[in-house]
Amino acid sequence: MNSHDAHVTGPDLAAFAALLADGTRAGFCLALLDGRAWTAIELARHVGVAASTATEHLNLLVAGGLLAQERQGRHRYVRLAGPDTAALVEGLAAMAPRTVAPPRSLRAANRGRALARARTCYDHLAGALGVAITEAMTARGLLDWAHGPRLTGRGVVWLGELGIAPPPATGRPPVRSCLDWTERRPHLAGAVGAAICRHALDSDWVTRLGTGRAVVLTDIGRRELRDHLGLSDEMICPGERAGG
Repeated sequence: MNSHDAHVTGPDLAAFAALLADGTRAGFCLALLDGRAWTAIELARHVGVAASTATEHLNLLVAGGLLAQERQGRHRYVRLAGPDTAALVEGLAAMAPRTVAPPRSLRAANRGRALARARTCYDHLAGALGVAITEAMTARGLLDWAHGPRLTGRGVVWLGELGIAPPPATGRPPVRSCLDWTERRPHLAGAVGAAICRHALDSDWVTRLGTGRAVVLTDIGRRELRDHLGLSDEMICPGERAGG
C-alpha cells in the first residue's frame, strides 16, 4: 500500500475532526459532558441558536457517531455516545487555547469558579476536586501509574472499605486517565471513577449545583475525604475553601 492508498482507505480523521470545528457543535458536546440527555430546544437555548439550526448540527453529530439519540414520544433526546467520547471531548478541551473574555455577569463568574472547583465529567468527578482525589489515591498507593493507571490491590481493599463493589468486567476499562480541562492534570475516569462519583453523590459527599455539571463538596464529603484520603480543603481547592 502506498501513501496515496493509505490516505484513501484510512480513517477519515479530517471529516471526524470537522464535527467539532464549529462553535455550536463544540458547545453542544461540552454541555453534554454532564452525562444527561438533552433535547434540541434545550441545547439551542444553551448556546443561543435557533432550534432549526440546533437540529441541523445535532444531525451531523449523530451521523458522525459523537452523539447518540433516543426518542420518547414526539421528543428526541441526544447524549454523548459513551465514555470514550466524553474523554475525547474533555481531552480536547484541555488542549484548546483558553479564552480570556471576562464573564458577562457575576452569576457567570460564579458558575465558572464552581465548575473549576468541582464538576462531573460525564459520569466521574473532575475539576480541582477530581484531580485532588486522583492524586491522593496515587500517593496512598491505591493507583499505580507505572504502566498506565491501574487500581492496585490496596485500591480494591479501599473501595471495599467505602462500600463500593469492584465494577463488573465489561468492555469499559476499570481505570483510565482523563485530562482535566481546567486543571490541565489527569483525573480518574473509567468504571472505577464512575463508581466513586456515584458513591459521592449517593452518600451526600457532593451535591449538584442547579442543573449543570458543577457539584459542591458538603461537610460530610470534606470529613470523609479527610478520613479516607487525608485531603484537606487546601488540597481540594488551593487558595479557597470549597463550598459547603
